[in-house]
Amino acid sequence: MKYLKLIRWQNLIMIVITQLLIKYAFLDPFGVATSLDVTGITVLIVSTLCIAAAGNIINDICDVETDTINKPNKVLIGKSISEKTAYNLFIILNVTGVGLGYYLAASVNRNAFLGIFVIISALLYIYATYLKQLALIGNLVISSLVSCSILIVGVFELIPVITPENQNIQLVIFKIIFKYVGFAFVINLLREIVKDIEDEQGDREAKMKTLPIVLGRKTTKNIVIILSLAFTVTLFFYVFQNLYKSVIANIYFIALIIGPLIYNTLKLFNAESNTDYHQVSSSFKIIMLFGMLSLLLYKYILLAK
Repeated sequence: MKYLKLIRWQNLIMIVITQLLIKYAFLDPFGVATSLDVTGITVLIVSTLCIAAAGNIINDICDVETDTINKPNKVLIGKSISEKTAYNLFIILNVTGVGLGYYLAASVNRNAFLGIFVIISALLYIYATYLKQLALIGNLVISSLVSCSILIVGVFELIPVITPENQNIQLVIFKIIFKYVGFAFVINLLREIVKDIEDEQGDREAKMKTLPIVLGRKTTKNIVIILSLAFTVTLFFYVFQNLYKSVIANIYFIALIIGPLIYNTLKLFNAESNTDYHQVSSSFKIIMLFGMLSLLLYKYILLAK
């Protein structure tokens, strides 16, 4: 169980659910040309999980000092798991993830796609060891990397089988996937900044330069509130303009995504303690899940059109 906690299994399950939804709830049911069979999508998922798990491990290794202050009861490195064991597991998972990425890239005749796995793996290491300490830059990088777990499915499924005959529909489908990438990026960015507010004390002791340390907790909180409100309004108008014919989609987005975003923003407005910020951060994760589950609605959206 300690190793499952180390790799943050709940976050990995979110990746599995998202990638399976894109493949089997969005692409395959509508006859879109794709390049991955069951074996291919399985290799892609396992590769993504290995690299993401390795990123979580190196992040915990580098965060021992801050976590000892912020989350003393959740520290694993140096207690139940030695740092050497964690490093070895980090290397094994990275090598496995990149190796599977090489096999997958070759299987779709796109060897250059291997660079995606190498770059993501390298950036996760650089984030944990350096970029995380920098105001906003670290938040932007990790949010981009998280959203890449969605984008990579579109890249491997759609690009290798583009032809002059199907390029228009492939582009339309890719644009929809990219909207989910944008959704994941914004939600994760908001969540990461809120987590920085929650972890300010330990980060300050470690001499990090996160937004709450550079700008102060109150200013950072106000930034998150403004960003969250702007995103909520944007999402509302998108749903109103594009999904208005589907009653089911409207009810889903308003009840399970837009409504919770508004509630979460109001809760953030009144947040004071670390417990409050932790609850807001957890709520963003739930909103992310419901956002990805909305991929199940596309058969109703298309029928309404």
